[in-house]
Amino acid sequence: MDLAKFFHTNGGIGDTSYSSNSGLQRMGVMKTKGVIERAISDLCRSNGNFLKTLVIADLGCSSGPNTLLVGSMVIDAVAKTSLELGLKFPEVQINLNDLPTNDFNTIFKALHEHQENKTTEEIIDEHHPPICYFTGVPGSFYRRLFPANSLHFVHSSYSLQWLSQLPELEEINKGLIYLSSTTPESVSKAYYEQFQKDFLAFLTCRAEEIMGGGRMVLTLGARITDACGEKSYQLWRPLAMALQEMVFEGLVDEAKLDSFNLPLYTASPTEIVNLVESEGSFTLDHLESFEVNWEAWKRKSYDNDSSQLKDTECHVIAHGVAKGIRAAIESLVSDHFGEAIVNDVFTRYEKFLIERMSTEKKEAVVSITISLTKKTDI
Repeated sequence: MDLAKFFHTNGGIGDTSYSSNSGLQRMGVMKTKGVIERAISDLCRSNGNFLKTLVIADLGCSSGPNTLLVGSMVIDAVAKTSLELGLKFPEVQINLNDLPTNDFNTIFKALHEHQENKTTEEIIDEHHPPICYFTGVPGSFYRRLFPANSLHFVHSSYSLQWLSQLPELEEINKGLIYLSSTTPESVSKAYYEQFQKDFLAFLTCRAEEIMGGGRMVLTLGARITDACGEKSYQLWRPLAMALQEMVFEGLVDEAKLDSFNLPLYTASPTEIVNLVESEGSFTLDHLESFEVNWEAWKRKSYDNDSSQLKDTECHVIAHGVAKGIRAAIESLVSDHFGEAIVNDVFTRYEKFLIERMSTEKKEAVVSITISLTKKTDI
């Protein structure tokens, strides 16, 4: 399955768009702000040549406000460090990358509107952030995207947990759609091997593209322990239950469900560290794990956007989670099962989320952030 041909987050700015339903990912980026700022500061201080022109890449940028948030963080960090060092602001080039099916138009429309809204005072203010140039770079980040030694800083958030392709499975992961404690061992092994292959390919490509001393900050959905337990499956079990219910009602073919697996792997800290060390081109400066509560997917407008939405917190949060997951993976569901059942799938998904949340404590998505430096002797 060539995921690059059809996998994308929902474009535009509508009710089911990623732009409107990526609050959790935004909160995750905000939690890594300090790591990004430190990496940029260390980068600028380590080599004066960097302060003339900085070339940056945001890989798996998707579309919407989160893309602009990362760019703003980087620009602000560059400006702050330049002022502290008493140096002229460098020019900054930010390369925005995602698969060719990504909605780049929404990104560049938002950038254009931002530029149009600048005041004359902002434009002539000598302390205004550096001049910044944005480019779109469609393509898979598991392959080379940029010339050798052309990048100073690379960022990626909530993208590297997605595999380049589904692994070939010796056994079916019957009705589960993702790894759980009951997944056959051969299936779990195949998923890890695919993640290992992809992550090493990512590091190898970036090692070619990032100049010595350059920095990279990566955040990905992950798990805290080495075991693939229920914690990492909590978002996906209700979706599997929704599809299983539709099989029971004759709306989805059972074989169709059994052949549906999410191209997703949530790695452990140990797995990530081992792969970084195995590839060998980067030093690991920092690693931290954290959780982002499902509540971050909640939007204020959810309280009024459905007459059937009950006035309870778990209902509102479940509605936000269902919208957030739909915005992220609708293309996978519609490609496999057809567009006709998409609304029904996610309506049922929300129902099972409510059932889970009424009996469970607050749920959260586990994330890992790593900060790396490209070795100068590579």
